[in-house]
Amino acid sequence: MGAQLRVYKRRIQAVTATKKITKAMEMIAASRIVKAQRRVAASMPYATELTRAVTAVATGSTTKHPLTTEVEAPTRAAVLLITSDRGLAGGYSSNAIKAAERLRERLAGEGKEVDTYLVGRKGVAYYNFRERKVAESWTGFTDSPSYGDAKNIAAPLIEAIQTETAEGGVDELHIVFTEFVSMMTQNPVDNRMLPLSLDEVADENSNKGEILPLFDFEPSAEDVLDALLPRYVESRIYNALLQAAASEHAARRRAMKSATDNAGDLIKSLSRLANAARQAEITQEISEIVGGASALADATAGSDK
Repeated sequence: MGAQLRVYKRRIQAVTATKKITKAMEMIAASRIVKAQRRVAASMPYATELTRAVTAVATGSTTKHPLTTEVEAPTRAAVLLITSDRGLAGGYSSNAIKAAERLRERLAGEGKEVDTYLVGRKGVAYYNFRERKVAESWTGFTDSPSYGDAKNIAAPLIEAIQTETAEGGVDELHIVFTEFVSMMTQNPVDNRMLPLSLDEVADENSNKGEILPLFDFEPSAEDVLDALLPRYVESRIYNALLQAAASEHAARRRAMKSATDNAGDLIKSLSRLANAARQAEITQEISEIVGGASALADATAGSDK
């Protein structure tokens, strides 16, 4: 076997091993997407009804509360960015980071100072590499988040929104995550969690033909909003974490399928090159045999003379 043929065979073996790995990762990601989709669907009714309850309380009272009342001249905002802990998911994390950068620029253009909170090692690595200040970060659970993780994330954010800006608090709370639309479509989005925009919720309910019920508040609307604030933030963050996890699995499945297909194409190309190299070796051997036989025949003919 010639040297060139050995090189091609070693490359084919290496690419074949890589193809097996990417195929296995594709199948694992595909199996996890279904479970992640179910968790997203299960979390939606609670988050929707909680938002309706908050809207009903705010609409039926004149109480000023961080959950529903906008500051006249906001100066500080908090941005929660959700990325992944692991790579090999295509542009999943980078697209979310780009959306957060656009939001940060927009808020800075409005004269607001931005505090950044990060979820996922990819976002943490991005900000650490650029030596940017991070208020707080969480890692290690992005592919399978729990409600406890959402509570841990929500705690400092709730404390920041309840603190006066002069004492280090914030006036607004935004979240950037990847929304799961379908197996092939995942969109990075940025939403303002607090203060809750009552006009947007009212328009959404009117489009659905829903009418908010009338409530009596006991002991007071402010106490009800105080009780709903942590649950609202936790539910919104939990739903965002679940959608981000489903999007991550879908993006990784798509990336691994593309890598598997590319590996298959590369194996075909290398196989053709290996066949051509082997054919060239056979042709050379035949030529050497024919040439040797011809030289031997010429030598024999010369000695006979």
